[in-house]
Amino acid sequence: MSMSRRNHLKSLLLQIGEAMLEEEAREAEKEKMKHMDENCPALTIPSSMEELQELCRKLHKQIDLVDEERYDMEIKVTKSNKEIDDLKMMVQDLKGKFKKPALKRVRMSADAMLAALLGSKHKVSMDLRANLKQVKKEVKDEEKQTGDWRKTIEDKAGMDGRKKMFETEA
Repeated sequence: MSMSRRNHLKSLLLQIGEAMLEEEAREAEKEKMKHMDENCPALTIPSSMEELQELCRKLHKQIDLVDEERYDMEIKVTKSNKEIDDLKMMVQDLKGKFKKPALKRVRMSADAMLAALLGSKHKVSMDLRANLKQVKKEVKDEEKQTGDWRKTIEDKAGMDGRKKMFETEA
């Protein structure tokens, strides 16, 4: 399908969708007006004081009924929210996804670890240092010579000193 054909079809779909949204908005407005006409008749203000007081009493009764319904609905919503939270917790428990606690470091020797893993039947001692190689420390020649530093500097200064350095290295 070419790009121009695709763009043309896309614009047609957008136009149809826009028309459908406008129609839905008009129908919602009609339903709203119909509901208002049924439930809220036109207000007629009485001329006498007694009729006005009767109208106020009637309005207060209606307000009380609406408040009771609102309160009942709020209670239902809070109960259902609590039930939803409980069900979420149950699902989480069934999945078994928990946060792993941070493990603490425990100082334990190799013998104690083997005893914990294998039980008290096996008395195996692991001396990890037994198989290590013995290494002797070598002392360098420079550390042995603890003479006067001025003398060594003077010996190395000049051509004689450089000659001695090369002779000792070779």
